[in-house]
Order: sequence, then C-alpha cells, then structure tokens
Amino acid sequence: MTDQARKSGAPWGAVAWSVGVLALLTALPLAASGRLPDRPATHWDAGSGRPDGSMPLWAAALFPALIWSVLAVVVVLTLRRAGTGGGVPGWAAAGLGSGGVTLLGGQASVVRANLDRADWHEAGSVTSGVVGTLVVAAAVGAAGLLVARRAPAAPRPAADGPTLEIPAGQRVVWLARASNSWLQAIAALTGLLAITVVVSALAGLTDLPFLLAAAPFTLASVLVLGCSSVRARVGEQGLHVAFGPLGWPTRHWAAEDVESARVESRTPAQVGGWGYRLGGQGTTVMLRGGECLVIHPSKGREFAVSVDDAERGAALLNSLSARHTR
Repeated sequence: MTDQARKSGAPWGAVAWSVGVLALLTALPLAASGRLPDRPATHWDAGSGRPDGSMPLWAAALFPALIWSVLAVVVVLTLRRAGTGGGVPGWAAAGLGSGGVTLLGGQASVVRANLDRADWHEAGSVTSGVVGTLVVAAAVGAAGLLVARRAPAAPRPAADGPTLEIPAGQRVVWLARASNSWLQAIAALTGLLAITVVVSALAGLTDLPFLLAAAPFTLASVLVLGCSSVRARVGEQGLHVAFGPLGWPTRHWAAEDVESARVESRTPAQVGGWGYRLGGQGTTVMLRGGECLVIHPSKGREFAVSVDDAERGAALLNSLSARHTR
C-alpha cells in the first residue's frame, strides 16, 4: 500500500459518512410513509411546541437531504481549494460530524412526531428530540476538533544508520504514523449500520429493544477504527505508540527497557492478518506489508509496528537505550 493510499483513509471515511447520511435522510420518511400523514408536520412553534407548518412527504424527505448535500459539497470544494490532500482537517470533521448528527436527529424527531397521526396538526412535540440531538452534535463536533489537535507533526530528520550520535545537551525526536484505508472503510460501514439502527428506533420505526442490535455494530466499529491507524514516537522517554484517531489506547516502553530495536519486513500473511495481531513473533500492528519497527524489550515479547522510516526510529531508540544503560 502506498503512502498516498494510506493518507486517503480519512477522506474516504468522510465520503462514506456523507453518502450514508444522505441515504438515511432520504430513506427515513419514505420507509415510514405508510404510517405518516400525506403532509407531515415539519415546523413547530418555539413557544407552544405545537406544529405550525407542513410539507408533502417527498419534500420532507428531500429538503434535509438537499441541505446536507450543499454542506458536504461546500466542505469538499473548500478542502480542494485549500489543497489538504493528506487528511480531513478538524474543522471539516467537526462540521460534517455535527451537521450530519443534527440533520439525522432532526429527521428522526420529525418522523416520530408524525408517526400514526391522521393529520399533521395532531403531530407531537419534537423538543426533547431536538435538545438531545444538539447535545450529541456538540459532542461529535468537539471530538472532530480533538482528533485534529492530536495529529502528529511532521517527523524531524535523523541521521541514517543503526545508531545515532546525539550531541550532548540536544534532544532528537522521531515521529511516524500509518493508517489502513480498508480498515477505516470497514469501521465507517459498521458505524453507519449502528447509526441506522439507532435512528430507526428513535424515529419509532422499530421497538426500543431493537436498539440492542446496534451494540455489536458499534463495538465492531470502535475496535476496527482503533486498529486502523497508529502513531509512533521515539524520544527521551522511549517508544510511545498511540492507536486510532483519538490516540488512545496507547503502549509505552521506556528507553532503558528496550534491549534492542531493528527493522524487519513483515506481511499480513506472516502475522495472521491485519490490525493488532498476536502470534509466534509477538505482537504486530499490521497496517501495510513492508518494513516494521521491531523492539525487543527486556521484559515481555517483541512488539512490531508497520510504519514508514522505521530504520531511523530503530537507530534513535538504540542510541537512547544505550545512553540510559551506560
């Protein structure tokens, strides 16, 4: 897998999210059409909480989808003009995430309020649904900004070779990251399935116990997403490896606890597949075949992570380990 392909995982995740939200916004009222009035209520008075406006069913399905399409297109065009081809910036992730949640929650609230009503004037209140949606949307937006703030800086260059000469009084840091766009796509798909189950239940199309069906999809999405990207850092404190877009969970080895570090070429077939693998060679975080940074700690089994520029990471870690054990 090329470096460009690995970097494309985040944009492809944004595309999957955009398409999934668009499909849900359109399909939700159409799926409930047999239980909705011909003109469902689509607007409520802020003071009384009573419905004061309606739309034809087709318009209720397409109007939120149109708003979402405009938002997604504006974000994409802005990203293209800005030339951010290496990923999705925090403002874009926050905008797409919170915007999608807001529209989905609003659409689910509208459908639920109109469900099994003969006339749109009889529609129930949407206040609780809207408040809950805004709270979740704010949390999703904050998470998008947090992901961007945790993105690592570009790696500082270090000299070639199995070890490095570090001048006295100076500190050298090596940073690397890798991601797998296929794992990110699987995480996005299972996440969208979980959202579909939740939105359907909140809209009243299914019984609330049906929410339990979202649990396995949610768990699969979280686990796969956590194994779909990795960031590695070698510094005075040793090797620090962070997983997933939020940089959690993490693993850490102090420099004095690493007996040796090396570069080794490994493939998914050798370690048993993709992601976080346990096997005869120890632990391997396999995101792409090729060079891996492999450490042999003083306690425990070997640990390997597939990142670029692994040779310089190993050289720096060997030098820091030797310094601490003198």
